[in-house]
Amino acid sequence: MEMNHVFFAMGLTVLAGISTGVGSAIAFFANRTNTKFLSAALGFSAGVMIYVSMIEIFVEAKNSLNNAMGESTGGWMTVISFFAGIVFVAVIDRLVPEQGNPHEVKTIEDAVKADERTETKKLMRMGTMTALAIAIHNFPEGLATFASALQDPSLGIAIAVAIAIHNIPEGIAVSIPIYYATGDKMKAFRLSFLSGLSEPLGALIGYLILMPFLNEMVFGIIFAMVAGIMLFISLDELLPTAREYGEAHLSIYGLTLGMMVMAVSLLLFIN
Repeated sequence: MEMNHVFFAMGLTVLAGISTGVGSAIAFFANRTNTKFLSAALGFSAGVMIYVSMIEIFVEAKNSLNNAMGESTGGWMTVISFFAGIVFVAVIDRLVPEQGNPHEVKTIEDAVKADERTETKKLMRMGTMTALAIAIHNFPEGLATFASALQDPSLGIAIAVAIAIHNIPEGIAVSIPIYYATGDKMKAFRLSFLSGLSEPLGALIGYLILMPFLNEMVFGIIFAMVAGIMLFISLDELLPTAREYGEAHLSIYGLTLGMMVMAVSLLLFIN
């Protein structure tokens, strides 16, 4: 295998991964006292994660496991792995100390008066868990982009562009809660940007270590678990927090918009 092909494939993977930085830059234009924006942005983030987990990742997992194990066994393994991902993140969620019981918050100023520390830790924890879920999701994506580019450069370019497009709203999903928690735009940008770097990391580790051992069954199990993790975080963290800020309708509008953005990016990927 020629090294220039390896460098080309790695370059595509890096570009796809760092596109989360475009979404994370949204924090630079946000007004921290604007809870309407926060509510809509959290709903948008939930829409992104729910749609990509159920429409893309779960289906991809099922296809991989069906190919590896047969339709019946593959279907059961997909469902088991999906709920195993939910149980896994739920256990982690229970082990992380609670920062306080949810309560109604109308504005950021009210949050400061009521319990600034509780709200800040809650948003920070949510942003960090979202970053972790997206990083885990991006890891096999990076490996897939890298392997596709090695096999067929034109296919690699198409996949890298599609992944870059749908990494932009994922960057928003990480940066907005962290910015509202800390008020630090650079910190929100850095953490969101770093979550995208798991894609080139996945490519690098795959190239150096894992490529001989990875198969469709392993990929399918990982993808199904990631779908469960992302769904749990969306339903348990993002949507409830969006509603707490008193903008229930905005959170649903944001959720719908997030799903639409992901749907368009996936159609571009398919075409």
